[in-house]
Amino acid sequence: MLKVEGVTKKYDKLVAVNNLSFEVNDGEIFGLLGLNGAGKTTTFRMILGLLDDYTGNITIDGEKINYDITDKIGFLTEERSLLTKLTVSEQLTYYGVLKSMSTLDVDKKIDFWLKRFGISDYKNRKIKELSKGNQQKVQFISSIIHEPKLLILDEPFSGLDPINVELFKEVILDLKKKGTSIIFSSHRMEHVELFCEKLVVLVKGKSVINGYLSDIKNDYKKKNIVVSGDIDIDSVKKCDGVKNISKVNNDYIISIEDDSYVNSIFKCVSKFDNITKFSVEDPSLNEIFISIVGDSYDK
Repeated sequence: MLKVEGVTKKYDKLVAVNNLSFEVNDGEIFGLLGLNGAGKTTTFRMILGLLDDYTGNITIDGEKINYDITDKIGFLTEERSLLTKLTVSEQLTYYGVLKSMSTLDVDKKIDFWLKRFGISDYKNRKIKELSKGNQQKVQFISSIIHEPKLLILDEPFSGLDPINVELFKEVILDLKKKGTSIIFSSHRMEHVELFCEKLVVLVKGKSVINGYLSDIKNDYKKKNIVVSGDIDIDSVKKCDGVKNISKVNNDYIISIEDDSYVNSIFKCVSKFDNITKFSVEDPSLNEIFISIVGDSYDK
């Protein structure tokens, strides 16, 4: 288990991370989100032991972060960090040995993961000769080749086509099943919703959302009503509690203040003909993120 307890990191007068606390259990995927400059990278660096001049505590299974502990951590950076003049095999061997693996064990893992990702033929090709998508595969393998206890994934799907996104998803979920703790960071909220059970959203270094995704959605008062049928938009907009109406394909999405208005809006809508669907749904994480993060930046 990773524990981050009351951590604050300052750069002179700038507070990059402000009293941050969260836990990531074994076999759990945790979302660490925020706009650029929110404090995510600083948090990653503290977890990795690259920064140690902070207040608070960061531990893995009760142990402080040190070089022995960092061997149990894998990190996929958002920026590509490959040595492009090396071959795929040389690059992965280099990372494996850095994580205290024997060259024999590394070579076995290389063959396994290259086959899993469908790039066995590239084992002796130089990194610079690979496509961006295949380079991303190599970078991902480098972060998991030592079977980390904790894996940090920063924008893992960057540069991938939809087929390879699905492949990455399968591998990430397999790692979760095997007990790996995973911190997942992405600006694509649909990916976060797919993977993460718990999350933290940072704004200017401070947590503005923290908890289980299901609880966050339940606690967020604004809801959406999905309606299929022929409605008069101008008429429905006049109903109490309606904030906005948009059309997506053949459905109308009615955003409401909270679920106390559902019955009155149902009465407004039911007077129209051919209503085949009336469904109350939680807002997407993307809607919640934009609302809360936008409000926080305005303050």
